[in-house]
Amino acid sequence: MSSPKLERLLNLTALLLNASLPVSAEQIQTALDYPDDVVAFRRAFERDKDELRAMGIPLRLASVPGKLPPVDGYRIPPEEYALRDPGLTIDELGALHLAASAVQVEGLSATAGLLKLGGLVAAGASDIGVRVAPLPADPNLACLFAAVASRTPVTMRYGDQDRTIDPYRLEFLRGRWYLTGYDHFREAERNFRLGRIQGTVVPTDGPAFLAPRAPLQGRAEGPWELGDDEPIVARLRIGGPPAQWALQHFGPDRIVEVAEDGSVVIDLPVNHRSAFRSFVLSFLDHAEILSPVELREDLILWLRGIT
Repeated sequence: MSSPKLERLLNLTALLLNASLPVSAEQIQTALDYPDDVVAFRRAFERDKDELRAMGIPLRLASVPGKLPPVDGYRIPPEEYALRDPGLTIDELGALHLAASAVQVEGLSATAGLLKLGGLVAAGASDIGVRVAPLPADPNLACLFAAVASRTPVTMRYGDQDRTIDPYRLEFLRGRWYLTGYDHFREAERNFRLGRIQGTVVPTDGPAFLAPRAPLQGRAEGPWELGDDEPIVARLRIGGPPAQWALQHFGPDRIVEVAEDGSVVIDLPVNHRSAFRSFVLSFLDHAEILSPVELREDLILWLRGIT
């Protein structure tokens, strides 16, 4: 990804994360690629601070030691920035490794992320009896993944028109990547095929957009629908943090109940049972198959078979 803004945010994070003492704005301006003009620097620096805070990065303000009159400085405390131990069990780490090992985007692996969570990293998916499903990459894929995660609007050329898009979601369907987002040119939500984007997607310097409250209709069917198994309707309960994702991801036709504890019950048509099993396992202990019994038993027997 070649965004100057992203590079500056990464450099700012690294500078403040490794600083043993608070770093003043003047020092930051000198150390990083900011404008020389004081007013332009202040505007850019304020936007960058807002971006870091919006991403959940703990930016702390404190006085720079030895400065008279007092000068404010900035730090990112490593103990607050580091990922807290999620408390995953060995079985949960194993299920996560299984899911991460089964899919690769153009040969990129999830090894580094799994190591940070506590390991169980084998040499390859074949070591645990899983066939890898390689997904093709796109030149704009990394930029769009980052923009979706940080809710950053992007500009791009599509259909011979320059567009500004609020990117909501990326999907992979039948060998192609699709983007769902709000198109400011059309003033409506639209789907875009990444292979038809003309040139390079560029993140904007504007503020982060608000995530949509209504469920996203999207374009892609779930992989559990793309199979030749005997069709069956599965009822699934999703709780904990993923429940909000389920509310946004699935339309009202599939949401059966929203419980007082925030959990969501959904009905999903299943034509590919192993793909549905992988989908359920991706939620770890936050998902439960309510019906039919045969799908519950199929998952239990499969899990017993790998222990």
